[in-house]
Amino acid sequence: MESLTGLRWRKHGLKPIVTKRQAGEEAVAGNGGDTLEEEPLSPAARLFHEPNFNVHIIAIMGCKTRINADIVKDKLVHTLLKHPRFSSLQVVDEENGGVMKWVGTRVDLDKHVIIPDLDPNMDSPDKFVEDYIYNLSKTSIDRSKPLWDLHLLNVKTSDAEAISVFRIHHSLGDGTSLMSLLLACTRQISNPDALPTIPVKKKLDSYSGHSGGFWRFFSTVWSVFGLVWNTIVDVVMFMVTALFLEDTKTPIKGLPGAEFNPRRFVYRTVSLDDIKLVKNAMNMTINDVALGVTQAGLSRYLNRRYAEGKDDKGATEEKNNIPKNIRLRSTLLINIRPAAGIQASLLQNLNYAFNTLALADMMEKDTDAKWGNWIGYVLIPFTIALRGDPLDYVREAKATIDRKKNSLEALYTFSIAELVLKLFGIKRASALSHRVITHTTMCFSNLVGPQEEIGFYGHPMAFLAPSSYGQPHALMINFQSYINKMTIVLSVDESIIPDPHQLCDDLEESLKLIKDAVFRKGLVKD
Repeated sequence: MESLTGLRWRKHGLKPIVTKRQAGEEAVAGNGGDTLEEEPLSPAARLFHEPNFNVHIIAIMGCKTRINADIVKDKLVHTLLKHPRFSSLQVVDEENGGVMKWVGTRVDLDKHVIIPDLDPNMDSPDKFVEDYIYNLSKTSIDRSKPLWDLHLLNVKTSDAEAISVFRIHHSLGDGTSLMSLLLACTRQISNPDALPTIPVKKKLDSYSGHSGGFWRFFSTVWSVFGLVWNTIVDVVMFMVTALFLEDTKTPIKGLPGAEFNPRRFVYRTVSLDDIKLVKNAMNMTINDVALGVTQAGLSRYLNRRYAEGKDDKGATEEKNNIPKNIRLRSTLLINIRPAAGIQASLLQNLNYAFNTLALADMMEKDTDAKWGNWIGYVLIPFTIALRGDPLDYVREAKATIDRKKNSLEALYTFSIAELVLKLFGIKRASALSHRVITHTTMCFSNLVGPQEEIGFYGHPMAFLAPSSYGQPHALMINFQSYINKMTIVLSVDESIIPDPHQLCDDLEESLKLIKDAVFRKGLVKD
């Protein structure tokens, strides 16, 4: 007998992404699925169904206790499954030109929550978890069900008593919205009814210069001129990059087809207080310091890679082996929502106690939150060189970021991609985005996390490490803060970067050298 979901599809002229027989999920748990969403996928969501953009977001969560799978399943029913994206299939409307739409369904949690049977006496739990996620990156989520799954690994590692791995297809939303929704499933350990506290950027005074009318007018005109000029230059560089301008072929730049290769995920936790110390001493932001540490770490790593094959390698590594005038850029994905959008609205307006209002309330029209993929591209040039003063890396990073802040690059690149999609279709839009990304070297992001210890459905979290696979870059670096820690997460193509742990060492050592330089120069007192 044809399933209820299948009857709805036939009635409305819809078909699933795969086949009708494969796609129907009859459920033992979920939000019902009796309501047909029939909401079209956004252009950005459709983009992530192109073969060269089949991107999956990975969120690795370390827990301080063993994970009780029954509790997790019970809480999922009352939280995550209430969100329509996590309880809907993506189907094709044949009667409307093949438009993809969301169609509500019932969710069988046994198909989404994977609990492997593990050997408690395994030799290397850390290596097992790393290999498990590596093997996960070789696969895609079955499109006959909502595109997410959760893997619970009750194995003790060096930094956690158990590991959970959330895997979510990028078509469900961007990193900001998905990470925010994931935090919606957590509560403070000290106050089980309280939501996580996410730091909010303080608004600067609208004017802090001269009080005179002339100087106020002059400053405003100059600022507007700078904004317009920077935006024009950045948009032109974006288009030139899409057409022909490619980064230098370095040992970390991916080869064609890198998006189809599996990824090795490694992470390293450093002190957020150390980063804040540098930030305060140099009057900068955490993002400035994170980018400076990344430039320093990549310079150390590339200097070593360029020394490979030379005689007396150990001595050579102490010299400057980096070629001059390397063009190395990172694609930085920027959340273009208003400041009061996803972080504020999602966490303040949408997260309720487990048994009260559903997360689906975020879709109400009167909320400021915008769900989905609302991201623009910003191309960040990295300075790759050996510096005598480690603080120069941070100064250069700050100058780059300050320049990018005074530009509307992200908004315009988002708009360009949307315009290309509407005028020329999904194939051309996919080709544009793919060329921009493959003509750059890597991807970088820095996400702000909770300020206090939180629990994932009652399980205290030790760390949070988000990343992704399926992107055309061979290297992706994510910084994720949590309480007083900063976790640096690498997603690498091992055929290009065979020693990701060494790159982690270089990033950690770079932070130490920058911190030591702050003390050595007397910028803070020991």
